[in-house]
Amino acid sequence: MSRSIDLIADLGEGFGAWTMTEDDALTRIVTSANVACGFHAGDPSTIRETVALCVDRDVAVGAHPSFPDLRGFGRRPLELPPSDLEADVLYQLGALEAFLRPYGRRLHHVTPHGSLGNMTAVREDYARAVARAVRTFDPELTVAFQESWMTRAAEDEGLPVARIGFADRGYNDDGTLVARASPGALVTDTEEVATRAVRMAVEGVVTSVSGTTLPMPCDSILVHGDSPAAVSMAATVRQRLESAGVTVAAWPGR
Repeated sequence: MSRSIDLIADLGEGFGAWTMTEDDALTRIVTSANVACGFHAGDPSTIRETVALCVDRDVAVGAHPSFPDLRGFGRRPLELPPSDLEADVLYQLGALEAFLRPYGRRLHHVTPHGSLGNMTAVREDYARAVARAVRTFDPELTVAFQESWMTRAAEDEGLPVARIGFADRGYNDDGTLVARASPGALVTDTEEVATRAVRMAVEGVVTSVSGTTLPMPCDSILVHGDSPAAVSMAATVRQRLESAGVTVAAWPGR
């Protein structure tokens, strides 16, 4: 059966003179972007430049909010009152959309970054705080994430949901992502990543680090923009998806 998949990369993950993602090359391949909003990466100039690239190449712009953790790149777990987390996410959504408005555009989706994403997957209080922030900002804004507490909280708030498959990350048997510091967290072989992406898109499954086949329904496939081979990996994933009869396009949005 022919179907459509949104191919996403994390972009704009630089700060000042420091750069990480190859945004120019990736925006020629992907159909959507998770753009850093300033809390784990992304100063105002970087955000403006990334948004301009995305608009020029018709790449949908999503927000990638994080814990306030520039030094740790948003990958350190933080204990915050849910009300503070809600305010932090709302702040980041507003900051990013400010750079879209001159183009007459609005945010396409929201995907929590790093440790915030990991914690919203398993903690109801954090997931509900993020969902409340999104609904306050725009009740029609899509939450894009793996099936978890985050997607359930978003649905409870009446928000649209798109499910993401992480082609280059390892999965535990319970469907959560393997912690970055643990063996199997990253899948670095380009062909393996592409094969995983096709299975997610066509069969709706993924193999965990233990070899268990897990259901993985997804509307989107994400390739991390900060991996060393991100550009070639994204290009290979797109080519393999299209060869499998999958249409690669952003899901309907703004």
